[in-house]
Amino acid sequence: MSRKRDFMNRELPPWLNAILVFGTLVTVVYMEMRRPLRKERQDKVVRDTRNLFMSITTAATIALTEKPVTAPLSRAVEQHRFGLLKLRPLPPWAEIILSVALLDYTLYMWHYLTHKVPFLWRFHLAHHVDLDLDASTALRFHAGEMLLSVPWRGAQVALLGISPFSLALWQTITLMEIMFHHSNVRLPYGVERRLCRAIVTPRMHGIHHSAIREETDSNWSTIFSWPDYLHGTARLNVPQDKITIGVTAYQDPRELTVGKVMKLPFTSGRPSWITPDGRTAHREALPAPVTSLAPEEAA
Repeated sequence: MSRKRDFMNRELPPWLNAILVFGTLVTVVYMEMRRPLRKERQDKVVRDTRNLFMSITTAATIALTEKPVTAPLSRAVEQHRFGLLKLRPLPPWAEIILSVALLDYTLYMWHYLTHKVPFLWRFHLAHHVDLDLDASTALRFHAGEMLLSVPWRGAQVALLGISPFSLALWQTITLMEIMFHHSNVRLPYGVERRLCRAIVTPRMHGIHHSAIREETDSNWSTIFSWPDYLHGTARLNVPQDKITIGVTAYQDPRELTVGKVMKLPFTSGRPSWITPDGRTAHREALPAPVTSLAPEEAA
């Protein structure tokens, strides 16, 4: 038992974490250049610079506010055997798998809340107003959203009984997966049609970033796609070449400078899903079943 505790109290080696994260980033960026899924609407240099700045503020906020809470909390959970996963002795492999699955599921719940609770949406809006979708979008969140998520992350660790190793592994897998499913990579249709049954894919998450609210209110999963299938929120039948990325009310690039995006939580008083001339974006009914992945017309 002490050997198991020693193992579960460890975190991933920094060198391994760096290889996994940066290896994923380099791979998806390379694939975006070789096989893009969607046409870009904005100047890539300007947009990537903005997203890089926001990702730095995101990372700094996590390091300064989340890490000091979750790291000691996970160690205390492991030491005192507290939380759901500590109610019964489990083999390390089983506890790790359950930890990742439950953390992913409760992240689905948090993601849902960031869309449905108006105060939280004001901060999450900064992520969705990006007019293009690629790996850089995965790293741009408002620092305020990261700060607001700290109590939720602490509750995840404490109530579920998450060990330091399981937490570190989940964080790394989550970062790798969000870079993948935000990416502008055109996977072979047959491959992605099967893959999206297990994990979130670029076409699946592209629908979540649609400027049509009914489409954005779907596909809230992060790593595994089963929470969306479980709750009936999976939507796959929208072709990528029919999607306008972004938020209905914020389609003007002049409103999306770094300064204005960072101020959005405090200035976004207008309805997000109504155009400046008062229209609500909608789409005609699509013939394919909702959970059937739609190919693009040009594919």
